[in-house]
Amino acid sequence: MPAILTVSDLSKVYASGLRALNGIDLEIARGEIFALLGPNGAGKSTLINVVCGIVTPSTGRVTVDGHDILKEYRAARAMIGLVPQELTTDAFETVWDTVSFTRGLFGLTRNPAYIERILRELSLWEKRDNRIMTLSGGMKRRVLIAKALAHEPQVLFLDEPTAGVDVDLRRDMWRLVRGLRDEGVTVILTTHYIEEAEEMADRIGVIAKGEIVLVEEKAALMRKLGAKRLTLQLVAPLAAVPPALSGHDLTLAAGGLELVYTYDTRGEPTAITGLLTDLAASGIRFSDLRTSQSSLEDIFVGLVRKTAA
Repeated sequence: MPAILTVSDLSKVYASGLRALNGIDLEIARGEIFALLGPNGAGKSTLINVVCGIVTPSTGRVTVDGHDILKEYRAARAMIGLVPQELTTDAFETVWDTVSFTRGLFGLTRNPAYIERILRELSLWEKRDNRIMTLSGGMKRRVLIAKALAHEPQVLFLDEPTAGVDVDLRRDMWRLVRGLRDEGVTVILTTHYIEEAEEMADRIGVIAKGEIVLVEEKAALMRKLGAKRLTLQLVAPLAAVPPALSGHDLTLAAGGLELVYTYDTRGEPTAITGLLTDLAASGIRFSDLRTSQSSLEDIFVGLVRKTAA
């Protein structure tokens, strides 16, 4: 798929001297769900704010569907919808009015049917005549999403959209995101809920200290960096791993009743066969075995630790 968002050698240095972004290069394809992961202060929100025209970059270039965000900012901004972290809404406006007004800001004609569709999908239809100030925090978050979608953007940024929200909103949001992706909308999200990125994203990007340290398709990332574990339940406990098995990456667990073998998914498949042969030669018997693979969270934590080292 062709790129709808291109970021080239992007840097941001604030007046205080803080370098929030450092030489970011990134391409995001049309119609994909891209998850940007990183610890607090890594530069996730700064990158989003630069692309959305809220923060001016120090160097570099960003284009949205070919439109330069500085030279053609109106055309670029019209392509983008943003759901920010902060709950910033017009307290005295009704839900219907504030979403409709946002659409008008982009010069689009009224489309009550489209606004109704958004409100229904976000479970806001029954609240359409309520003033924003009377809504709960979760409902206000839904209004922010509706406002971001009001002008039918082709690129939607979700900056920590489900932080602190209820399960119902999270479920509604991901159903909506899947529907938007099916319609060709590109969705870029930052999240602390790594299981959401693991479930939803097509590709994963990791940012640390203002630099992109990795961009991979989710499945490829899991294959490349995910370690697998083979856990053997022993018939008799061991006090220590026998010297004859020192050539294998083994640890004891469950009070010596489990032997855990960690291996690289890219390793030779014969490694397990060799382990089982050595176990038999050492007289170690097991009653059961199970395998597991590193989660995206395990991979993410490992990458961040490596960057910080």
